[in-house]
Amino acid sequence: MFRRTFWFTAGAAAGVWATTKVNRKLKQLTPESLAAQAADKALEAGHRLKDFALDVKAGMTQREDELNDALGLHQDPDRPDNVTALPGPRRLRAIGAEQGPGKHPKNNPPKFSYNRNEDH
Repeated sequence: MFRRTFWFTAGAAAGVWATTKVNRKLKQLTPESLAAQAADKALEAGHRLKDFALDVKAGMTQREDELNDALGLHQDPDRPDNVTALPGPRRLRAIGAEQGPGKHPKNNPPKFSYNRNEDH
């Protein structure tokens, strides 16, 4: 008699346990639950992407500072827009070599004209 009661109780407990597991799984597969899980995953991916972008930006800033130091560029605090500028003599040489006296780009039109319609 005790043996039958034991197996009956064990079967009932197994049935309750299995029913609970199945109901939980069915609730996870409802459209509302799937939408909520997808939204959570999207938010998590967005946070990871934001963290990655911030890491890239920090790395870019660090590398830019290293390159500015290596090239002798400096930050001029007197300028209101805080634009990075070349040192004086090098900047004048660069401007002078690029344009030269009387060589303004507006005064010198290109030697050839390119009409995109000629290609067709």
